[in-house]
Amino acid sequence: MINLTKIIAAILVLLALALGGYAWVLSRKAPPPPPATATSGAATTKSAQTQTFPVVVAAKPLPAGQAIPVDALRVEQLTINPTGAFKETAPLAGRVPVIDLGEGSPLLEGQLVSGLALRVSEGERAVAVKADEVMGVGNKVQPGDFVDVFLMLKSDNKDIDRSQARLLLSRKRVLAFGNASVDGLPSKTDKNSNPQAQQQRTEAARTVVLAVPVDDINRLTLAENSGRLLLALRNPTDMLEPDPKLFAELPTALQPAPPKPGEPRRAPLEGLDRAQAGITAVDFVNGGKPGAAPAVAVRRTATTATGGSRSGGLNKVEVIRGDRSETINY
Repeated sequence: MINLTKIIAAILVLLALALGGYAWVLSRKAPPPPPATATSGAATTKSAQTQTFPVVVAAKPLPAGQAIPVDALRVEQLTINPTGAFKETAPLAGRVPVIDLGEGSPLLEGQLVSGLALRVSEGERAVAVKADEVMGVGNKVQPGDFVDVFLMLKSDNKDIDRSQARLLLSRKRVLAFGNASVDGLPSKTDKNSNPQAQQQRTEAARTVVLAVPVDDINRLTLAENSGRLLLALRNPTDMLEPDPKLFAELPTALQPAPPKPGEPRRAPLEGLDRAQAGITAVDFVNGGKPGAAPAVAVRRTATTATGGSRSGGLNKVEVIRGDRSETINY
């Protein structure tokens, strides 16, 4: 019995030594990379390569300066997401590219017209005129306000009674005053400025931008160069405007070509056609009165002491102002 116990104990000892030796051999070998970890890394890499983003691209070539139709856009899944890209086509309908875009090109915000030009209605133009504190209602004019534009035409000291002051344009929208603009975009010179410096520059405004119908720009241009403009601030809910039918239209500087035989009579000039025809400074000042002189005309005559027209050998000067004439002896 004792011998059997010793034999079993010896077998167990030998088995323990064998297992220990096997474990030591295994510890000397480098463990192979776990297959589960390799598979997980490959899946992550593949997922990163196939990630896509919805981006609006041109479905056909888009020329610069023309509104984008809705059917010229589509949404594609791209592996890149450019800065300024669009995810939907709706916000792009009617926008205007500043450069030619080829088919498949992503549309970016920086490639589209923006700023003050989008605030100008059809048939209008944005026109800048000189401004100061008095002309700009004590610098109280703000973008978005409506103003009346008055004109002061001052004659010389000897002909003060012929000076004029009249309403030039009524209920015109202010697009910008100084650096402030209705588009809400700060001036490039103001990006790194503090609010106090921006306010000082606004108070020192030297220009005002108005939305003016294209056929009124000629009158505004002549007025600014012939006299002094004054803005009159008005309530935006006041819709009253002068009746254009009360006064005759000014004649144009350029006369339309007569219609050819058999052609119908042309309609009066309007819009761009009338703006191209232009007006003269004389007609603008005197309202197109026939026979009115553009300036003071001087006619010099000399008389002799003969017959009944004897005048003592003096010279005479006939001064003609408009429809008035005055003779001065000297």
